[in-house]
Amino acid sequence: MNRSLFPGLLAGLLMICPPAHSEQKPAPVELWKSPNCGCCSGWMKHMQGAGHAVKAHDVALGILAKIKRQAGLKPELQSCHTAKIGGYVIEGHVPAKDVARLLLEKPEAIGLAVPDMPMGSPGMDFGPDKEPYEVLLVKKDGSTEVFAKH
Repeated sequence: MNRSLFPGLLAGLLMICPPAHSEQKPAPVELWKSPNCGCCSGWMKHMQGAGHAVKAHDVALGILAKIKRQAGLKPELQSCHTAKIGGYVIEGHVPAKDVARLLLEKPEAIGLAVPDMPMGSPGMDFGPDKEPYEVLLVKKDGSTEVFAKH
């Protein structure tokens, strides 16, 4: 083999097959939810399916409301469960791909929220019924902007 070709070939191979240590494991998720909420468990399974380790806390509704307030989530942004990942708050049925984008882009924000419980969102995907919904970026001043549309 021509020795002058070797560095370029090696660089090309590394781009196609990066070393194993360069792959990052998905960040762990800490989740607070009601013990009786099936859609919260569905969202947890969605995140686990994306490779995240999820530590769930079943808490009373009063404690869950307090966690949401402490996280800076206004009532109109709230849903049935609250999670933390990578220093961000994730409220409600946010898709794993949007969480991954948040962790990649690292905006100055509290986190992401999907208010209410839209049909077809992760954990609310029961049957063929789906409704359009938005994932909101919750800024540190409490304002929001659309982060993704589904």
